[in-house]
Order: sequence, then C-alpha cells, then structure tokens
Amino acid sequence: MRIETIPLIFGVILAILGIGLVFDATTPDAIVAAEERRRKPRSERHRKGEGMVGLGVICAAAAFLGRDAWRYDTIAVIVGAILMLWGLLLNRKHLSEWLSNRGALRRGYTPKPPRTPKTPV
Repeated sequence: MRIETIPLIFGVILAILGIGLVFDATTPDAIVAAEERRRKPRSERHRKGEGMVGLGVICAAAAFLGRDAWRYDTIAVIVGAILMLWGLLLNRKHLSEWLSNRGALRRGYTPKPPRTPKTPV
C-alpha cells in the first residue's frame, strides 16, 4: 500500500459518516425509535443543524479525496468548518444535555455497601 492512499481511505470513511449524518437528519424518528422510555424526555435535536454537520463532514471528505490536484480544497475546508460550527451551534442544547446527563447521579443515587455474610457466634 502506498502512502498516497491513506487520505483517500480517510476521505471515503468521512464521506460515509457524513452521508449517515445527513440520512439521519432527514429520516423520521418513528423509523428509528418507536417510543421514549426515559422518565425525562430528551431535548429535541435540530434536524437542519445535524444535516449541516453532515454536509460539513462531506466537505472535509471532499478535500481529502481531492488531494493536491483539486483547486477548491481550501474552499471546501472553510465551507465545511463553517457548516459544522453552525450545525453545532444549532444543536448546542441537545449536545450539552447529551454530554452532561449524569443519569443515576442526578437523581441522588448512592450505591449501597456490599452485604457481608453474618458469622454465627
């Protein structure tokens, strides 16, 4: 394998990831998850923001796939970074909840100490 193929492989992986994000942004939630099972409902993600992140990842993949021969690789990287930042800003509430949700710690859960067997006297 030649070293020149590594950016191509990375570009294909990024393109697949970006296409997956765009597909997830356009797919209705009823197909993915039928019902919510949590006590507290999740914050709704911003679909256009998720699509923008996906398009930004696709732009980065295009820059990798274009290598040095493509004239617009710098523009693709700049546009991709702007789209990713804009999408992250639109989804900041969803992302902050996803990163800061502590689950059982938030509900005041304290683990019980392990039970020790009683010794007969």
